[in-house]
Amino acid sequence: MTTGQGPLRGVRVVELVGQGPGPMGATILADLGCDVVAVDRPSVAQKAKRERASISPFTRGKRTISLDLKNADDVATLKVLVAHADVLVDPFRPGVCERLGIGPDVCLALNPKLIFARMTGFGQDGPFANVAGHDINYIALSGVLDMLGEADGAPQPPINLLGDFAGGGMLLAMGVSAALVHQRTTGQGQVIDVSMVEGAALVGGTFFPGVDTGNWGPRGTNHLDGAAPFYGVFECKDGKYFAIGAIEDQFFAELIQRMQFVDFGPQWDKSVWPEQKLKMRQMFATRTRDEWSELLEGFETCATPVLSAKEVETHRHTQARGTLVRRNGGLHAQAAPRFLATPTQAGEPVHPGSHTIEEVLADWQK
Repeated sequence: MTTGQGPLRGVRVVELVGQGPGPMGATILADLGCDVVAVDRPSVAQKAKRERASISPFTRGKRTISLDLKNADDVATLKVLVAHADVLVDPFRPGVCERLGIGPDVCLALNPKLIFARMTGFGQDGPFANVAGHDINYIALSGVLDMLGEADGAPQPPINLLGDFAGGGMLLAMGVSAALVHQRTTGQGQVIDVSMVEGAALVGGTFFPGVDTGNWGPRGTNHLDGAAPFYGVFECKDGKYFAIGAIEDQFFAELIQRMQFVDFGPQWDKSVWPEQKLKMRQMFATRTRDEWSELLEGFETCATPVLSAKEVETHRHTQARGTLVRRNGGLHAQAAPRFLATPTQAGEPVHPGSHTIEEVLADWQK
């Protein structure tokens, strides 16, 4: 049995393994204490390189079994698991689970309290429901991608954080957590329709009223998206970078004073922002990142070094907090947020197919 200690300890989750967003959402649930059983294809389990320990962030803290969902006997086995589960994570396109004989109607008839969490890019219905896509397509359709990038340039997508993980995996974990409250209160399950288009729109939606009214300008022209000299990333003498976010008057004044600028000019006069950005670039180029850290970091300047993941492990603040941890030698983000009464931690990663259905049922059928 898994040993999760978080606030969701004892919650049983069956995860049908798909691509990143579903596994990431199920990993968050495992971090929060859920007993997550990931069901992968036999072909994936057979290819696992078991001569070395897994470092995958998508299997940490889980048990993993393999079932062939095109095989009637294995589908019957899955239904036994579902009958004892609280949550089923479906990462497939709309209709796939129905065709496999494990759709919501079948599973909720077996287990009326089941939370059937469905993760797709475009949602369970609508013209694009069965269209192929990836993170970049979902954030493009959400209205968020159009806001990202430099002025007069093409939209610049980040790596697949906004659609797959923020608007996908995290939204799934949040939705399941909310549905568990309803389940515990009423004894009833339900279907959750997690759309990454809608999740990305939710993440970026705080800007939509301003876009709609014109109060938020085109990409790259606003104080939070690269136009302002006091909110951005600047290259240092050694080729490393420093981030500043001195929006408020007092932080801006402290930053300018510590950087020893003379007559930098007013903060909110947009007509001089290009000239001020050039001054910032020129000034940051005079010192290394570590030298700027000595001058700016830890003061009321809203200024921090841009760290690589490896550097996060040893930075004095993140090291003190334990922001990153090692699991099987791999570098992982520690479970978050922190719960004082029910502490959480990142579990140990495992290879696909590392457990057996008999092990799981021995626990779940008690």
